[in-house]
Formats: sequence, C-alpha cells, structure tokens
Amino acid sequence: MNDDSQNKPPSFWQMLQSVLAAAFGVQSGKNRTRDFTYGKPSHFILLGIAFTLIFVVLLYGLVQLVLHLAGV
Repeated sequence: MNDDSQNKPPSFWQMLQSVLAAAFGVQSGKNRTRDFTYGKPSHFILLGIAFTLIFVVLLYGLVQLVLHLAGV
C-alpha cells in the first residue's frame, strides 16, 4: 500500500478484521498502529459489542441444539 491509503480512517471491513483479531488475541503491529492512529474508539467499541452479542447468541443456540439432539 502507498502512504496515501494509510492516512485515512480504516474501512468497515478493516475494523471488523481488527475486532476479530482482537477476539482471538492476534493483531499485526501495522494494523494496530493504523487503528490507534486513524480509527475512532467508538466504532471499535460498537463493533466489539455487536461481535460479542452475536457470539453469545450463536453459542447459546449451539448449546440448545446439542441439548435438543441429546434428548435433554
């Protein structure tokens, strides 16, 4: 990438990638620097909350499915 594309806020997909990387505990230094330099904290907080809610709902649904299939 050139320097011009590095001087603008991260796109939605880049922020989503950063949130997913944070959830798994892996993040490149380049992306972390971009996020802290050009990203807005509120965007990452909202995406993090949304990801967490979706993850919890999917996990709950998976447990309910397993319990149903086990006959409990």
